Amino acid sequence: MLSALSHPRLADCRRLFLRNYEVLINIGVYEFEKKGEQRVLINVDLYIPLADSTPTADQLDEVVDYDFMRDTIAKRMAQGHVHLQESLCDDVVRAMLEHPRVRAARVSTMKPDVYPDCEGVGVEVFKIKDVA
Repeated sequence: MLSALSHPRLADCRRLFLRNYEVLINIGVYEFEKKGEQRVLINVDLYIPLADSTPTADQLDEVVDYDFMRDTIAKRMAQGHVHLQESLCDDVVRAMLEHPRVRAARVSTMKPDVYPDCEGVGVEVFKIKDVA
């Protein structure tokens, strides 16, 4: 898999990531899915310009805090039931791009407990902010 950092608009970025963040969420279109929470693994990659993420004083406020990713996901979880993983990914990537330092984001979700014969089923979305 090619790194998104090879994209010309991201060549001056660093990648910040959150891997396999496990959440329990009400997700799904089927009636049995609406009666309880399912385990979902969420992955996030944020692409941040080096100019906005290279600390000179080794201080947290010079970079994007990892808590931003977790807190953003928690806010989406608090909104309640979602039918589709596609909708969940779109909501999370949109919220990640609202951070002023984030130029691009990749979000994936995976439901690991759907089928017994595979690791999981999921969706991924990648978006770059429009140039202002």
